Amino acid sequence: MKIEPKFRGFICTAAHPLGCEENVKEQIEYVKEKGTINGAKNVLVIGASTGYGLSSRIVSAFGAGANTLAVSFEKESNGKRTATPGWYNTQAFEKFAKDLGGYHNSINGDAFSDEIKEQVINEIKSNMGKVDLIIYSLASPRRTDPKTGEVYSSVIKTIGENFSGNTFDFLTFKISNVEVTAATEKEIHDTVKVMGGEDWKLWIEALKEADVLDTGVKTLAYSYIGPKLTYPMYNDGTIGMAKKDLDIKAKEINELLSEVDGKAYVSVNKGLVTQASSAIPIVPLYISVLYKVMKEKGIHEGCIEQIYRLFSDRIYGGDLQLDSEGRIRIDDLELREDVQKEVIERWEKINSENITEISDAEGFREEFLKLFGFGLKNIDYSKDVEV
Repeated sequence: MKIEPKFRGFICTAAHPLGCEENVKEQIEYVKEKGTINGAKNVLVIGASTGYGLSSRIVSAFGAGANTLAVSFEKESNGKRTATPGWYNTQAFEKFAKDLGGYHNSINGDAFSDEIKEQVINEIKSNMGKVDLIIYSLASPRRTDPKTGEVYSSVIKTIGENFSGNTFDFLTFKISNVEVTAATEKEIHDTVKVMGGEDWKLWIEALKEADVLDTGVKTLAYSYIGPKLTYPMYNDGTIGMAKKDLDIKAKEINELLSEVDGKAYVSVNKGLVTQASSAIPIVPLYISVLYKVMKEKGIHEGCIEQIYRLFSDRIYGGDLQLDSEGRIRIDDLELREDVQKEVIERWEKINSENITEISDAEGFREEFLKLFGFGLKNIDYSKDVEV
């Protein structure tokens, strides 16, 4: 069947298997060109099928020569509809990883559940012995508490006051005003339950109890802060509360890991085009302007570039550059003073007429479609493809 992008709101409901494979291949080629990293050798990636999690697995395997075990929750094709992009990404990774040798396995299931944690532990014991790096990169709209069975749903809202600001439709390039109501206490609580660090800590507790953590093990969770421009919807909103919980849990996990000389870090990364960021008011428009500025300055990084630099320079390069909260800051180029000054100047004059001139709106759309395997140069989208 021929596959074209289909949208429901800001969500693309189709994915191209060959395009997703090409996207994974491009990331692998980038890592190979950059060279080897003296990094971890047995890596567990929780949330490994897209975005930073996928890039972390690629850098670990193709940059550091590590064995990898991945957890993700993706849907395969039913014959009429395509699989999710993460499903195709995982298939592509395993295809290319065969040439590496070593151990590479992917578990598809609910990473929040005790059953998947137990399955992962058994895999580690059977095929890896112990792990020396755990990446926690889950992105989910809801979570079932494994102890109580209660289901929590996250929301993207402000805290305290309602919000009004500009955002844009990356399909039409039209800028519009959006209003967001402030979250209730329950919505704040539930968002922290889903997107905070509670499950990260549960994973480390389970792995430690099973004695599958190597001496000197490191664990990373990914976060974002952004500039003051996006604070109302992000850092000061419900998502920001969840990210602050990551900071709290990182300190608690550090205490858990002290017995094995391990360390837990929150890595604050750069703003990127993702399925999640596309849904947050203000953020798509901000990222479009940011991309334009950073590309003009020659310092733009996509997902794979970010993670390669994080691993090669910071985690395994001896230059952690921790902030006052003990976080790794790989968003340093985004928040550079000259970059943010230029972003603000453009933000104040941007409108639907000049958006393609002073922002990278077209680049945003291209990057978004690429997440689903569309717009890749080497793919003939006019041909039928097996889904």
